[in-house]
Amino acid sequence: MSTEFALSTRWNAYRHDDGESLITEIIEDIGLNHVEFGYDLTRNLVPGVVKLIEQGVVHCDSVHNYCPVPMGAPMGHPELFLLASKDPRSRESAIKHTISTVEFAMRVGARVVVCHAGNVDMKRMTRTLVELATDDKQYTPKYEKTKMRLLLAREKKVTKHLDYLSHSLEQLLPVMEDAGIALALENLPTWEAIPTELEMQALATRFDSPSLRYWHDFGHAQIRHNLGLISHADWLRKLQPHVAGFHIHDVKAPGHDHLVPPYGDMDFTQFAELIPQDAVKVFEPAPGVPPDILREGIRFVKETWESPAAAS
Repeated sequence: MSTEFALSTRWNAYRHDDGESLITEIIEDIGLNHVEFGYDLTRNLVPGVVKLIEQGVVHCDSVHNYCPVPMGAPMGHPELFLLASKDPRSRESAIKHTISTVEFAMRVGARVVVCHAGNVDMKRMTRTLVELATDDKQYTPKYEKTKMRLLLAREKKVTKHLDYLSHSLEQLLPVMEDAGIALALENLPTWEAIPTELEMQALATRFDSPSLRYWHDFGHAQIRHNLGLISHADWLRKLQPHVAGFHIHDVKAPGHDHLVPPYGDMDFTQFAELIPQDAVKVFEPAPGVPPDILREGIRFVKETWESPAAAS
């Protein structure tokens, strides 16, 4: 299995004023020459990173919506606008700015745009589950009652959002297909997020387009697993044919993510056989993680996924 890794520029974009120094730090301190341009890549960083892309110094396979940060936005964020929003203005802005991200992705040679699709308009209860689990109350009547309320409330309200998302995709996919770039919907840690794994499977089947893919975030999936909402490895296995790429980070149970492996609890060995050869593999640690810790984590995952035990 090829284990060429990229690093999300979220790791260091906040401390650079020019793109060349941002890329130079990743190459010299981490030893990687593949990156994902994150949603906090500001416009003043674009000339420098484009220059090094054009020179072949660095390579980009994925860009995280919305990138670069949209004009007028106070800060970068993947949910500035949402394709599944009930608000038509938000959906229109999401389509418009996703197309802008696609144009940037073409400029830097990326083949995937990673996207947060939206959230069900409902009371947020996943955070309550995390709090209860953190307090050792996961296997209590209160936890089960909260979880059931969450599942039922989401099921009651999600259909409209899925319709809105489908309408947005109908407008975007021709653009993606013309650009030769995949729009990859990312799994998120909360159950309020859209789509769930089952919904992603249904969307991929319905649209049946190489330009609509799934983006698997290991940390987010593990939080859902820790809360008893999904089986992480089982769902990755089912969605593997639709996977465009991965965000790689670890989780300290139940919900502390964006840690560098092996400083969390996740067993990365179980996923070795589930990584498609052509998938984009992006390390996404918390911003500012020390370089030596990050290098150790990359080495750990690479060795884990390439070991004979993992491959058997």
